[in-house]
Amino acid sequence: MKFAPKFTITNTITAGLAKIERARGFLDAARLSKDWITEMQNRALVLEAHHTTHIEGTQLTLEQSRKLLSGKKVPGADPDDTRELLNYRDAFELVAGYLDSGDPITEGLIREIHKRLVKGVRGEKAAPGAYRKVQNYVVNSKTGRIIHTPPAPDAVPGMMAELAAWLRSEHGVNPVLESGIAQFQLVHIHPFVDGNGRTSRLLSTLCLYRKGYDFKRLFTISEYYDRNRASFYGALQSVRETGMDITCWLEYFVEALATQMREIQERGEVVIRRAVILARARETGIKERPLALLAFVLKHGKGTLAECETALKKNRRTIQRDLKMLVDKGYLRAVGSGPTDPTKFYEPLL
Repeated sequence: MKFAPKFTITNTITAGLAKIERARGFLDAARLSKDWITEMQNRALVLEAHHTTHIEGTQLTLEQSRKLLSGKKVPGADPDDTRELLNYRDAFELVAGYLDSGDPITEGLIREIHKRLVKGVRGEKAAPGAYRKVQNYVVNSKTGRIIHTPPAPDAVPGMMAELAAWLRSEHGVNPVLESGIAQFQLVHIHPFVDGNGRTSRLLSTLCLYRKGYDFKRLFTISEYYDRNRASFYGALQSVRETGMDITCWLEYFVEALATQMREIQERGEVVIRRAVILARARETGIKERPLALLAFVLKHGKGTLAECETALKKNRRTIQRDLKMLVDKGYLRAVGSGPTDPTKFYEPLL
């Protein structure tokens, strides 16, 4: 039997897809600096690596994840948690390599993603890149109750072959929905001893990349899942409770991606407004030092006198004079009770 996902295009899905297309159009058309895009790509990698592994039980904090991915040592961090985080980066680089590739998704590629994700972790009990030969179960970590019994081991190779064949076929399904279907189906098959969730989320990303939905590699969908894991697991479980109809999961998946893309678009819009403000300030004759001060406050959203003083490495009287001038010209506003208020800060008038 060939894999044939069952779902309905609801108004919720249609609305979510429209939001995603608007965000995609914005990112394609917006004049965003290469430096900002690089900064946001690095941010997205940290967030996705942290949250996709955190969903599966790692105990690293976001700050620890950021340090580890930048090459710093984090004393006390669990070695397996560290390895899982760094493995994600390795697997993501494999997926990112398909951004401009017309290569098809194959079982071999999916197995290679899994291999990179779990290599060297917890004694390699997850059998990197190998389909499971034992029955596994999805268990509620809080109650210990079995919530899903995946297909028998001998069914795994055939089901994975069907999934890969469907992904290579001209099925006519919207690329975003294809991505959500691939994620669910791999989780449902649970083809590996461990690491199925991480593999499914990277497979989903790969599907988007192949169809031109890379969004400049700025989205972090696992962050959305990790914010409310109960909703995430509930959406997955809803498919099994409705006769394998994937509609509810796709509604959730599309809303998750639309929410993430809207957040990215809003950040981009702020960056564009900042650039316009700086250009206008330069054109009106504002000098380099107060211009640098304005750029600092714009980038960070706000700044206290002490923060501005530290950032520009100028004496307080000079900074105060520049801040007053920027307030008088309508670029900044002061928030606080008076000049000696330590909590007083300055924020841009966007």
